[in-house]
Parts: sequence; C-alpha cells; structure tokens
Amino acid sequence: MMTYYSVKWLEDHLSMLDQTLLPAEEKYLVLTDYRDVIEAIKALRVRGAPAIGVAAAYAVVLAAVEMTDRSDLMQAVSRIRDARPTAVNLMWAVDRQIGVIDSNPNAAQGQLVDELLKEANKIFFEDIAMCAAMGKNGNELIADGSVILTHCNTGALATAGIGTALAPVFAAHWQGKKIRVYADETRPLLQGARLTMWELMKEGVDATLICDSAASYLMSQGMIDMVIVGADRIAMNGDVANKVGTLSVAVSAKHYGVAFYVAAPSSTFDRRIATGDGISIEEREPDEVISFGGRQTAPSGSKVYSPAFDITPAGLITGIVSERGVHSPGEHLK
Repeated sequence: MMTYYSVKWLEDHLSMLDQTLLPAEEKYLVLTDYRDVIEAIKALRVRGAPAIGVAAAYAVVLAAVEMTDRSDLMQAVSRIRDARPTAVNLMWAVDRQIGVIDSNPNAAQGQLVDELLKEANKIFFEDIAMCAAMGKNGNELIADGSVILTHCNTGALATAGIGTALAPVFAAHWQGKKIRVYADETRPLLQGARLTMWELMKEGVDATLICDSAASYLMSQGMIDMVIVGADRIAMNGDVANKVGTLSVAVSAKHYGVAFYVAAPSSTFDRRIATGDGISIEEREPDEVISFGGRQTAPSGSKVYSPAFDITPAGLITGIVSERGVHSPGEHLK
C-alpha cells in the first residue's frame, strides 16, 4: 500500500530512508557498514522502536560480513545494542541475533551470515504482520466520523509495516471511514510535523497540524474523540515510555474524559521491567533545543534538559492495542 519504506534489505546492503531530510527530500541511504547503521540510529535517520529493531538486526548481519573473529563480532554487536537506551525493540532484535550466533558456534563465516540474515528477515516480516494486525484491532475502536489526536510519528516510517498508532488510522481510512487527525508537531525535532503529516497527506487522510501546547485546548473544546500514540517500551504493569510530551497529552485526556490508547507490538513489551521507574530515559543534545532549522533560538550558554521520552502511568491509559488485541494496561503481557 505504501510507496515508501523505512528500512529494507536489498541484495547485499541495508536501504534506509533518511528521515532527517523529510519532508523536503526523500533519499534512501545505501548502508554496507554496521557502523553507519549505528550512526543512523543515533542521528535519528531511522527512528521508531520497531524500525530501530529491524535496522539493528540487519546491522548485525553487516558486522558478521566484516568480522571473521567471533570476539570482534560480539564487540560490534554490543555497540549496536547500545546505540540508543530506551527503545526495547533494539535490544530485543539484537538479542535474537545473539541467540543465532550462540546457536552456531562452529559455523563458517558465510554460513553464519546466512543464518543472521534469515533471522533479520524474519524480524522484518514479523513486524509487517504485527503492524497489519494492530491496524485491524485498533480500527475496531474507531467510529466513523472520529477525530483522533496523535503525538510523534508512528506510521510506516517508524516500522517495517504500516505503523503502530497510525496503523488503525490508515486501516480506518482505507475502509472508507470519514476520520480526521490532529497531529502534534512534537518538539524539539518535529517528528509530527515533518513525518506524521507527510505520511498522512501521502495517504490522503484529513490531517491538521497543531502545536504540542494546543492539544489540551482542543480536548477542552470537545474537538478530540480519542488519542492514539505509540510506545518505545511498555513495563509489566502497563506504564509506557514514549516520545516526550506523551504524558502531558495523557494527563489532559484523563482530565477531559478522552479515551487514550497506546498501540505497540509485543516486541515493545519488556518483561524485565516491573514499572516505568525501571526504564532508562535517553537525554538528547542541547543543540536540538536551543536551535531550530540551523538558527539559534536561545541565548548561548543556556542550560538545557532534553529527555527524549517520558513515562505515562498505566492509570492514564484506556487500553493497549497490540497484534493480539486490545488489552487493559497490565494485561498485555499475560
């Protein structure tokens, strides 16, 4: 359905849409070095928890092509796994590749590369299937005529498939439901403005861009029927780590009685984390806040605190949409 993709393996390299150039330029990178994939993950050329996981799985393949020594390979794999700290899909995908390496201790280099590529492809196609299922399950929550608010980007750019939180939106739109979407701009890197609006407009969805700070006002005026956001990690109790600003949206939704849903595949569920308190929150560089479009917007020397994510408590969440169905927070791992 989509005419674009976030990441895809093509013959002997990883093809990746450089999302830092959107919406002005649609450019696909040719990545043959695992180090370049790490850089792309850190620089947000690829972002969105599922897409990062897929990219990391293929990065391990590229490392195995280069490394003949197992100890060197495992050092490279460790670097890939540590590229970003919050999105659990990255660790989940790399750990699956580590399992392949451990299961083939005596394999020749070429054979190991083949096995790792098979697993990476499996992760890729699993994500496509999970996205489609999330779209179907979430679509059942969307009534004809609904007005939906979303935060950050959760479409095909964030996954290997059609998306997480945008998957139900696309499914509803393709079914012919007359829906409207308000997209938070998502400061400081404007993933909502640059990416979500780009995706929604490509698919012909009726979409309107708003400043992050306008979301509460729209809810207060009865202009929003439901909120659907994605997740980078979900704890055992249903606490959710997502793009910073999600918590503010959830608090407002609770106050104004607006349903607040999180859409995420099971690969985003972290059985090792009991509550959101155990989730490591990445802090980004100050330059992302004190400048805009290459122009300085704050005084030199300004102190900056820039968490990339925040934690939304389970008590603020109406339900979690996964490929398995719609769950109450805390029931998603059962």
